[in-house]
Formats: sequence, C-alpha cells, structure tokens
Amino acid sequence: MSLKSERRGIHVDQSELLCKKGCGYYGNPAWQGFCSKCWREEYHKARQKQIQEDWELAERLQREEEEAFASSQSSQGAQSLTFSKFEEKKTNEKTRKVTTVKKFFSASSRVGSKKAEIQEAKAPSPSINRQTSIETDRVSKEFIEFLKTFHKTGQEIYKQTKLFLEAMHYKRDLSIEEQSEFTQDFYQNVTERMQTRGKVPPEKVEKIMDQIEKYIMTRLYKYVFCPETTDDEKKDLAIQKRIRALHWVTPQMLCVPVNEEISEVSDMVVKAITDIIEMDSKRVPRDKLACITKCSKHIFNAIKITKNEPASADDFLPTLIYIVLKGNPPRLQSNIQYITRFCNPSRLMTGEDGYYFTNLCCAVAFIEKLDAQSLNLSQEDFDRYMSGQTSPRKQESENWSPDACLGVKQMYKNLDLLSQLNERQERIMSEAKKLEKDLIEWTDGIAKEVQDIVEKYPLEIKPPNQSLAAIDSENVENDKLPPPLQPQVYAG
Repeated sequence: MSLKSERRGIHVDQSELLCKKGCGYYGNPAWQGFCSKCWREEYHKARQKQIQEDWELAERLQREEEEAFASSQSSQGAQSLTFSKFEEKKTNEKTRKVTTVKKFFSASSRVGSKKAEIQEAKAPSPSINRQTSIETDRVSKEFIEFLKTFHKTGQEIYKQTKLFLEAMHYKRDLSIEEQSEFTQDFYQNVTERMQTRGKVPPEKVEKIMDQIEKYIMTRLYKYVFCPETTDDEKKDLAIQKRIRALHWVTPQMLCVPVNEEISEVSDMVVKAITDIIEMDSKRVPRDKLACITKCSKHIFNAIKITKNEPASADDFLPTLIYIVLKGNPPRLQSNIQYITRFCNPSRLMTGEDGYYFTNLCCAVAFIEKLDAQSLNLSQEDFDRYMSGQTSPRKQESENWSPDACLGVKQMYKNLDLLSQLNERQERIMSEAKKLEKDLIEWTDGIAKEVQDIVEKYPLEIKPPNQSLAAIDSENVENDKLPPPLQPQVYAG
C-alpha cells in the first residue's frame, strides 16, 4: 500500500514510516525510526546498561590497579610493563564503550555534541594522566567499597563523580575561583539529588558527601592547592615573615589564661601546636578541618586545667593567636584558601568545625594587623621589639616555682644578663654617638667664629720702611775733620 502526497506528488511506502519495534505507531527518522515511546524505552535501557558497564569497569580497573601495585613491590621493571599494559587496556575499554554509545544515539545528537564526544573519546582520560600513589589507590578502594552498600544510588553517585572529575580535567585552564564555583555546584547538585530522588536520610547524606569530598579532592589536590595562577604563595611568605617578627610576644601581652609551668598544660600546648602544623600534610579539606578542631580542643583543655573552670570564647581566641604565633604553621594562607574554596559548604556553615575555622581566620587577621595598641605597649617599645634591638624582660628568678628545672632557670638568668648587657651597650653607643655629634658641632662652631673674626678684622701686611742713612752721610767735608781722639794710658 502506498500513500500519495497531493502537495508534492511523491509516493512514500507507508511501512517505512512505522516504528521499527512494530508497535503500530509512526516512527521518527530523528529517533532512528522509533516512535517517541519506544525511543524513550530504548534510551532508558541503553543508559542503564551503560551505568552497569561503568560500574563493572570501575571494579575491574580497581582490581587491576591492586594487582599492578602488588607486582610493583617485587620488580621495578615488571611494574612498568604491567602498568603499560593495564593503561593500554583501560584506554581501549574506555574508547570502545564511548564509541558504542555514540553509534546508538548518533542520530539524536546535535552536531556540536557530536564533535564534543569525538574530542572526548580521543582525549586521554584524567585517570591515565594522574600519577598513581598509595594514598590515591587506598581512597579509590574505600570509595568503591563504601558505595556498594547503597546499590543503585551508589552506582549513580559513582557515575556523577567520574563525570565531575572528567569535567575538572578540562577546566584546569580556568581560574581557581571558577573551579571552586564548579565544585560547590557539584556538591549542591549531588546533595539535592540524593534528598529528592534517592530519598536518602540526612545523616547518610552527610557521610556520602564526606566520602565524595575525600575521593575527588585526593585526586585534584595537586592541581587546585596553591596554584601558580594565584598569589597564595606570596601571602604564605608574608604571614610567615610576620609571625617570625612577632616571636617576642609573650602570653601576658595577649592576656592568655594558660600557665605553661603546669606540665599537663604544657603538654596540651605542644599537642595544639603539633595539630595546627599537621594541617598542611592533609589533602582533604575535611581532614584539615579536623586538625584545626583537635588543636582547638587541646586549647580548651589547657585553659580549663589552668583556671579550674570551663573556658569561654573570650579566653579561646587569644590562646589560639598565641598558638599560631608559637607554631608558625607552614602555608597557612594556602590552607585557609583551599578549605574555603573546596570544602563541603554544609561543614563550614554549621557545626564545631566551621566555628573553629572561623576563629582561625580571625586569629590570622589579628596577627596581620597587630600593633602596639593591641598589646598595650608604647610605639617606641613596639618598634624596638619588632626591629630586634631588644626583647621583653624575662621572668624573674625569685618568681620561679620550686619544681622548675635548674637548667631552664640558668638559661633565663643568662638571657636576662645578656639583655642587661645589651641595654648597657646600647646606652654606651648612644652616648658615644652623642659625644661625636657634640665634637663635630663644637669644631664647626670654632671654625665659624674664627672665620667671622677674620672677616671683621682683616689682616693687612704693609711694605717694609727704607733704612735710615748715617748722620754724616751728607757732610761732604768729612775729610777736613781732625782724626778722632785715641785713648791714652798714663803710667802713674
């Protein structure tokens, strides 16, 4: 049977317009000859099949990664060979999967999306380019094992996470702010999808988000922590130099209610400093926040032991500032920026982690703007301490407790003596410079007075007078004068 078009006068076979599946409805060439209902069914089946293949591929790749890592412990040469075969096999599997899906849906894809898929298939996967490490393999294994308990929801989460990592791989050229915004959007979308579609309880949503953050940030850490496109490193050096210049600040200046003479309190202070320094060694923002939280709890315990009562917020912040000054944590600004940019926002906005992180930011801001008024010092003393000319007086020997170490007492006694000698030398140098200045001024004054006198009474040197002539020089008749009388001697 044929259908005749009265407008164009062409003949079309009616059987060619029916759905391929034989449901009796007309098909659409844009949907590969399927009707809309059958095409949706086929699309859903293909999507579920693809998700299942991805899940099986992830498990198989994980097993192969473990086998490759185990073989690397026995022979280095065997490691490179096994890893090369493993990477080649993984690349072929990835290319085959993408090509199969593209063939099935090629007619319903737009031209722009076709080009993007072809470029994505040709481009290397981020998992191929990454450097394998023990920590990355361990986190990947833990993430997969964790998601297995959620079955279908876990498969969907794993699929979204892999797509996010793929997208981040192509966004490395963007600014760190844009990458941060993309990551925060991903956190929000996954959370909303689990709450609305998956009906996952809030407590499980929080655990899942912690695992997602741990998995993706372990892989992205080396690309997004202190990137070269930002001035994070410059800020790190500035705050580190600032803290070194403030090494002379004492607990009394900050009104810190902590007595380090108590051994238990001293141990708490050391643990707090260790925790704040350890923050830089962590990769995941949640782990960095955990270090800040542990440090803060040690501070509260130290205050509680010293005062024999629970610590307040007014006591906590000055003590935290003192711990930061004493510990001088490495890459402090970079860690703060990294947590702000890539941490799960729900953790920063609520809970004790967010509270302690806010206090740390306030402590760093206070250190950057610290001046003489903040420490109740005169500007002259503050400038002398900052320049290193002198340092605050140490504790007097008579105030030491009987249980204090003799070596510590002697050390502070020597430091006090050196401080006194330093002050004495400074006074001598000051007096010497003053004497030198007075001598120069006195010399200049004498020279000026002499010059004024010379100008007022100038010295005039007259020519010498002519010699006087003899009295008889003009007497022309000298030759007529009698000779002079000669003395005579008479003998008596």
